[in-house]
Amino acid sequence: MKEFTPMLVTDLRSYNPKMLIKDIVAGIIVAIIALPLSIALAIASGVGPEEGLYTAIIAGALISIFGGSSVQIAGPTAAFATIVAGVVATSGMEGLMLATIIAGILLVLMGIFKFGSLIKFIPYTITTGFTAGIAVTILIGQLKDFFGVTYANGASPIETTEKIAAFFENISTVNIWSLIVGAVSLIILIVWPKISKTIPGSLIAVVVGAVMVMLMPESTGVQTIETTFGQLSNKLPTLHIPKMDMTLIRSILPDAFTIAILAAIESLLSCVVADGMTNSKHRSNMELIAQGIGNVGSALFGGIPATGAIARTAANIKNGGKTPIAGLVHAIVLLLILVFLMPYAGLIPMPTIAAILFTVAYNMSQWRPIVRLVKTAPKSDIFVLLLTFILTVVFDLVVAIGVGIVLACILFMKRMSDETEIKGWQYEPTEDDSYKLADVPRAVRVFEISGPMFFGMTDRVANITTKEYTKCLIIRMRSVPAIDATAMKALEDLCDKCHAKGITVIFSHVNEQPMQSMQKAGLYEKVGAENFKAHIDDALAYATSLCGE
Repeated sequence: MKEFTPMLVTDLRSYNPKMLIKDIVAGIIVAIIALPLSIALAIASGVGPEEGLYTAIIAGALISIFGGSSVQIAGPTAAFATIVAGVVATSGMEGLMLATIIAGILLVLMGIFKFGSLIKFIPYTITTGFTAGIAVTILIGQLKDFFGVTYANGASPIETTEKIAAFFENISTVNIWSLIVGAVSLIILIVWPKISKTIPGSLIAVVVGAVMVMLMPESTGVQTIETTFGQLSNKLPTLHIPKMDMTLIRSILPDAFTIAILAAIESLLSCVVADGMTNSKHRSNMELIAQGIGNVGSALFGGIPATGAIARTAANIKNGGKTPIAGLVHAIVLLLILVFLMPYAGLIPMPTIAAILFTVAYNMSQWRPIVRLVKTAPKSDIFVLLLTFILTVVFDLVVAIGVGIVLACILFMKRMSDETEIKGWQYEPTEDDSYKLADVPRAVRVFEISGPMFFGMTDRVANITTKEYTKCLIIRMRSVPAIDATAMKALEDLCDKCHAKGITVIFSHVNEQPMQSMQKAGLYEKVGAENFKAHIDDALAYATSLCGE
């Protein structure tokens, strides 16, 4: 049961004061990094700043307690921003709560049924495509606040295309002071990491932006979190159980599945990155269970979906974090900030929040991997990448992931189908210009199948033909690793046709999986055990004896 043991339990067996000090220092630093990010991502998700902290505190603590990684730091991430905003806009907070709880239950089930290793079957082109698409949607969604644009009649567009249209329709309302605050914040975010690696640039940008707005006259009209969302609350999160509305549940099910898949992908990717940095190995199934528990807990206490955050996990490792205690310290520090400092967060300018989200979008855009893929990948993979990206931006993540996976599977099957080949042994000319099959009686036909036999290639079984003088048909299957039910049906039909013509079918070198499938389907018994040979030479000798030659 080791794979279902939380890493915290394992790490505490060898815990010591030296590790505790490192975990405390790392946890405090990661909390400082997570503070502005949690607020910014909550705002980008269409909820209040408090919900971002609730998520980082509740989900962060639960995932550290139950997680399968020693150094994973969890909380709200940019991957969820667009889908959460969509759910909130259409179904409200109650719908988001139900979607997050269902996603959490799905994640727990995925872990229990050991789906941790199956996440790797989601193509890299799809994850790259929708991640870049999310980055673009986040950037577009923050143009309004960065430039201080005012929408007519308080319009609040939801779709990305609507946001672009609304921004350019109201471009004349740009607030130059908001643009200055946003530009200064963005410059700080770009330049500060070159000056200091210890203090996060987002914290410096938040402080500088707040001071700038405090020194400006009120007439400048630069929006802050407080003027946008009202007075912020420093109350602790409270338990709220949503109503079980079946109509609402049916409407948010696709979003719940998408949240679960995203949480699984991003958390396990973060674990893999952490493994590479620490030379360790995470427990993927336990991590999925922890992600599920964390998301259910976050939803019940007013938070939004959460997952492992790669940037915060990397920061934890670089600052000396060794065990999940660092994640717990991170959650406790954020809780103290919520209680004692949350009202001051209202002073943060919205252009600064937009600048922080611009850098988040840039960091997750993956433009370098995309350029490399466009240069090196097959055209079909590039098509899947671009289509997933476009669908994410124009429609939503649910459509993008669904269409992307289906298309990737179809293209993969096409590629595998192209690799499967059925060829007959060729007759060679003799001295008298007649034709014969070398060392094979005239009444024997030999066909060799190469590659997997599945529904995408069954039409090629029609290439297996016989002559009027054929008495035996040998099917050589040494290069067939697997066979599915559709291909099995095609073989059965072929055997039936040959039997009707009085032709004996002989199978040569059938591998383990195809043999098991034939036995299970009854084809082995129908053809007869004596007509299955281990080697082509045995099959040819047997066929020769049957033909009397």
